[in-house]
Amino acid sequence: MPPIDPGAVAIEEWRPGVKTRMVTSARNGAAALCIFEQWVAPGAGAPTHSHPVEEVLTVREGTAQIWLDAQHMTVTAGQSLIVPAHRKHGFRNVGAGTLYVHAVLASPIFEATPDGAAAPTRRWEA
Repeated sequence: MPPIDPGAVAIEEWRPGVKTRMVTSARNGAAALCIFEQWVAPGAGAPTHSHPVEEVLTVREGTAQIWLDAQHMTVTAGQSLIVPAHRKHGFRNVGAGTLYVHAVLASPIFEATPDGAAAPTRRWEA
């Protein structure tokens, strides 16, 4: 399999204030995970949602308020959080600058169910 150049992968506007680059997924040959990066404007983030698989969120730059069920925590550059499968979670940028987050999901297809939704959203399928 050829090496992956993240700089060659398009950055998408996922929602207002959130840009996402899917580095690895089923689209480029992954069989068991997806890895993506997000750049989040102050005040923006991800609404409450869940995944059917485990996720690891790592803050590379900035400060995030992350919630996991009813627990809220501040996560800063260099810190990671493991989100167990099926747990409701979300985050927002509480800093003054851009929040840079690196995420890994234990599935090659990104699947998330927004809080209150009847069906999941699927992205970056093969």
